[in-house]
Amino acid sequence: MLKKLAPLVILILLPLASWFIYYSSMPRDAAYSEVDTDKFSTERAFKHVQKIAEAPHYVGSDAHSLVRNYIVNELQQLGLEVQTQEGYSLTDYGTLTRPQNILARIPGSGNGKALILMSHYDSAGHASYGASDAASGVATVLEGIRAFIANNTAHKNDIIVLFTDAEELGLNGAELFVKNHAWAKDVGLALNFEARGSGGNSFMLLETNGGNAALIEGFIEAHPEYPVTNSLAYSVYKMLPNDTDLTVLREQADINGFNFAFIDDHFDYHSSNDVPANLDMETLMQQGTYLMPLLSYFKDADLTALNSEKDLIYFSLPFGEIISYPFAWILPMLLIGWVIFIVVLIYGFFKKRLLLKEVFKGAIPFLISLIGGALLAWGLWKFCLMIYPEYTEMINGFTYNGYYYIAAVVFLSLVVCFMAYSKFRTKEQQAGVFVFPLFFWLLICTLTAFYLKGAAYFIIPAYFALLQFWIMLRQKEPNLYLTFFLSLPALVLIQTFVSGFPVALGLKILFVAAILTVFLFSLFLPVFGYFKRKKALALLCFIIFNVLFITAHFKADFTEDRPKPNSLVYILDEGTNTATWNSYDKLIDPWTAKYFGETPNFNKEQKETFSSKYGSTFTLTEEAPVVAILTPGVVVKRFSIDSIQDIKEYSVKIAPNRKINRMEFYVDRDIDFENFEVNGQMADSVYLGENPFHIFTNRWDKRLLTYHAANKDTLELKFSIKGEKLPEFTLYESSYDLLANPQLKVPKRSTVTMPKPFVLNDAVIIKKTIKLDE
Repeated sequence: MLKKLAPLVILILLPLASWFIYYSSMPRDAAYSEVDTDKFSTERAFKHVQKIAEAPHYVGSDAHSLVRNYIVNELQQLGLEVQTQEGYSLTDYGTLTRPQNILARIPGSGNGKALILMSHYDSAGHASYGASDAASGVATVLEGIRAFIANNTAHKNDIIVLFTDAEELGLNGAELFVKNHAWAKDVGLALNFEARGSGGNSFMLLETNGGNAALIEGFIEAHPEYPVTNSLAYSVYKMLPNDTDLTVLREQADINGFNFAFIDDHFDYHSSNDVPANLDMETLMQQGTYLMPLLSYFKDADLTALNSEKDLIYFSLPFGEIISYPFAWILPMLLIGWVIFIVVLIYGFFKKRLLLKEVFKGAIPFLISLIGGALLAWGLWKFCLMIYPEYTEMINGFTYNGYYYIAAVVFLSLVVCFMAYSKFRTKEQQAGVFVFPLFFWLLICTLTAFYLKGAAYFIIPAYFALLQFWIMLRQKEPNLYLTFFLSLPALVLIQTFVSGFPVALGLKILFVAAILTVFLFSLFLPVFGYFKRKKALALLCFIIFNVLFITAHFKADFTEDRPKPNSLVYILDEGTNTATWNSYDKLIDPWTAKYFGETPNFNKEQKETFSSKYGSTFTLTEEAPVVAILTPGVVVKRFSIDSIQDIKEYSVKIAPNRKINRMEFYVDRDIDFENFEVNGQMADSVYLGENPFHIFTNRWDKRLLTYHAANKDTLELKFSIKGEKLPEFTLYESSYDLLANPQLKVPKRSTVTMPKPFVLNDAVIIKKTIKLDE
């Protein structure tokens, strides 16, 4: 009876297993309350988040100073001697600001390298409250250090607390620390806490210039309770332009470290929705479960022994286990997999359990599923963008109802799989149907072994699949419960990426979720292949797909909880005495319609691209009234000439006459500077870190320099030019006070809209041309 019910039981067990894999990866009950003074308390940590994220606290804002004072006071109350580090920082990418880092140090009994705990305290843009990014990180470190001190635990290594500033602008605070602070040379290991969303699993991601073996071994020995990590995630992370403060420490000071960051609810990232109420408490709890055991372990560890020439493959399992093995095993494991496959294949043909015709026939449903699922997912998202054009306003590409689309694509892919395998079903040769998917998976393992080594652990599901293949050849009707449990390793190792990739990289790659779903289905063929009612299952999946898609439809509208991002910028051109309203939006709403009309012309586009995370440009430009705004004072001096080499040297001083937040300088890309200095910071023409200096060699557009003002300091450029052609600078001086400007009278947004993140927004900008004299 139980055998006959196997398909039904498995269809119940499969979603339960999927749920358990996710559920077991995070703490689920309240971690130590405030009563437990010697332990990390999520409640106490959250109170720090609430205080820090009371208001947007970007560099130069009044709240930014208040947050800095709060953090300094909290550290002092712990009995620590606190210092701040302030100075100008000019990054390789031409970003200048004056960060103010916060530091404290707890001396250890030894004389080895120090352990540094770090996060950043500035928020992004002008509207983000920064609760997750990164008040959660600051709170984790503050509470962790409090619990550590309360335990009065002896430790050999010095422990440095570093809260960097201006991370959101260009990692300037971290660079200032590495270049100018004496403690930087003492650091042997860093633990950095970050966020790119407001919930979900916190991933551990490494930063190292060498092999990862010693770091992974130390991480495993520290035994964090809920680790979520794998070498594939780190391989992908290294290929993406998502640097953190820890990247600066690694590149410029050769400091190893661990990043801990979460990405779920990515729609909150850098937006005004990044408020304490949206921070997942279980995620904050998980950050604490990383910090405390790692702090306990590395406080006495030899931090000079963390460099390694060897790399490890690694991945976490439910119940907190981490599996690792050397890169040296990759090729032998791959070779063993292929040998077993060939041997079993020969056995099958020799025993006439396989027919060549059935093997080739089995390739058809797999390819239909793979190609069909990916195309349908791609087409579905294109269709969604047609009927829901408002989705394009989410610049990061992940919508509020994005999880419903991911789930819908999963079930749509299953529809294709079940229908394809129903159409090409066979009664006698189920093993033959499994040959091509297994071959294809081994082919993927081969590619990863050479081109994406971090994913080489995908050979492990292949081993289980090969065992199932052998069972299918030996038994006419294998025990489905056995084959089901042998398929579960594939679910454990692949499931997280089905949703993880579209969340992190945007719904434009929904087709990746479809491809991974088909791969998972193919590795479950020793189970699903023996189901008789595949068409019925396809119908059930189609019904679920429609339910999810319809649910996504009813959650497509913008609401107070899911506000529409919009934008408005006022630009006054001092040279022509004209002004314009500008927007990055692709849809008009009642707020922006007042400036662009109900049916605006979307063909106009700003030539210059203000520096932003996604390189967005203006889509709307309309005439605006000219109002009186204090323009910056500019003084140009030519202080020496080298007539022999035809080199001219200039000084340009820009003095703001109003409270500003940002200056951007543009110049033709063909202008080459002999040298360039800004507020005492010399732009080096040689390679710094991994990138050539933007000002000299890597100007992919006309943008030369972006200055984020922390005060009303005068900006002074000093540079030399060789040849007859002189640069003509275009200066954009911006303040984030558009809605507060009494002359422009821009009303507040409605409750169903919010400032668009990632772009220069809600700004009053003065455009000024700066010419040089011969």
